[in-house]
Amino acid sequence: MLTAKQHELIRFIQQRLEETGISPSFEEMKEALDLKSKSGVHRLISALEERGFIRRLPNRARALEVIKNPEDSTPIPRSAPAVAANDRVVAAAASAPKAAPEPANDVIEIPLHGRIAAGAPIEAIEGQSSLPVPAALLGPGEHYALEVSGDSMIEAGIFDGDFALVRRTNTARDGEIVVALVNGEEATLKYLHKDGSLVRLDPANASYDPQVYGPGEVEVQGKLAGLLRRYH
Repeated sequence: MLTAKQHELIRFIQQRLEETGISPSFEEMKEALDLKSKSGVHRLISALEERGFIRRLPNRARALEVIKNPEDSTPIPRSAPAVAANDRVVAAAASAPKAAPEPANDVIEIPLHGRIAAGAPIEAIEGQSSLPVPAALLGPGEHYALEVSGDSMIEAGIFDGDFALVRRTNTARDGEIVVALVNGEEATLKYLHKDGSLVRLDPANASYDPQVYGPGEVEVQGKLAGLLRRYH
């Protein structure tokens, strides 16, 4: 027999799968169950998994499948196949004759366009590779990634070797961190400030001076949307 919280959680997961095909995040589950921390969610999920009510889908972040009905502890009917085309797993809905929408992969691939300076401008190198990024780090719009080179933005928490996640746009407000293309050939990551017809690119490191450019010398290529850091 399930506890009240286990029962509440499994119903919440099933409802989300039926409505959107996407497993709820741990934060969403914590809020829905009015828990104080995500560790409580982890314990509930582990207990449900051990008792055979849910299972985690391999190689997918935040993907769960409800496999047993909590009301009568019977397996959920599988009249619809559990594996769809291209070997993608879908969740079967307990109350519907057809399968619920496919649980979405929470990691997406965005283009990785080489290195960008967080110091003196360097050439932005176009690359052919891609970078897997948690979808939660990205908002709407088209995104790409650049590897940061230099230390001029360390006071903004941006370090050499970080991956800047950039939303593609050609406009930005004063004070936003942008990818700026200088004189059509060099790219840098800086705070953007406009002073009349001039554009000032400010570092976040007291060891570096602001860079001031005239009309038409700076083109905004995108705005910083997030950072990805690898620890070795």
